[in-house]
Amino acid sequence: MRKNVLLLETVAEEALTVLQNNVNIFTGYDEASVTAALNNENIHAVITRGKGLINRPLMDACPHLEVVARCGVGLDNVDVAEATARKIMVINAPGSNAATMAEHTLSLMLMLMRNMYGSVFQVKQGNWNWRNQYAGDELNGKTLGVLGMGNIGKRVARLGEAFGMNVLYWGKSVQDLPYKYMDLEDVLRFSDVVSLHLPLNNETDNIMGEKQLGIMKTGALLINTARGALIDHAALLQALNAGTIAGFAADVLPDEPPLQSMDIVRHPRSIITPHSASLTAATYRQICLLTINNVVAVLTGKTPEPGSVYNREALQ
Repeated sequence: MRKNVLLLETVAEEALTVLQNNVNIFTGYDEASVTAALNNENIHAVITRGKGLINRPLMDACPHLEVVARCGVGLDNVDVAEATARKIMVINAPGSNAATMAEHTLSLMLMLMRNMYGSVFQVKQGNWNWRNQYAGDELNGKTLGVLGMGNIGKRVARLGEAFGMNVLYWGKSVQDLPYKYMDLEDVLRFSDVVSLHLPLNNETDNIMGEKQLGIMKTGALLINTARGALIDHAALLQALNAGTIAGFAADVLPDEPPLQSMDIVRHPRSIITPHSASLTAATYRQICLLTINNVVAVLTGKTPEPGSVYNREALQ
């Protein structure tokens, strides 16, 4: 008997084909369609990407739920604790976006350091003489401070090193790496560029506040491709306005689409992309296929890849 899967968001075509060949699919792209699916079928799996919430009310409505999954790495929109308490497997795609996230991080870093966005804009406006007032610098010889040395942080460090940067880092533990570990405040104090690659939790929420931003070197740059809530954006705006830091680039904001953050978005010394770092064709396909293959494995009585089951140890 084919199991029933509720899709809260679209997935890559190849991943959708895998689902179609193995399970019954119900789409819940809005509240009405979710309600219709829950009223008519017993749902055995729920799959989301970055927006659809897998929370307690949804789990209450799915008493036969076996697995919940996110096509991605972070699980901010999945109530992992509640799923674990109900013995529901939580699947994600760890490490699948490390390469593209690191590329995007370095792209933002280069654009900000070299004032590339401003240069391109001025030339498009017909102002070739912008070159006479151009002010930019280069990554070579600068110090890069990486906060969070997971898969993405390590790749960013290697790319920074390839550009001739000296790399410092801070994280939850010292690792066997060719980079110098320092306390958070020292990394902020000595870095020309600070790049955030931390998970969002009670310990890291607003970890870059007024105090931390004030410690950063005058003229330093701040890059965030992790989670918007890692930064106190009111304090960030003050730091940008005061020139305490020279620039900010991010792919994430605490409110998406931005409302309260619009002053940051419009700031002349900021570059913001629309949470698109992992939406490259290659990574989108990889993330969706990896997640869906593991969900199908669970629903067809096979064994998913061990690393894909986020709460595996808690369920044992």
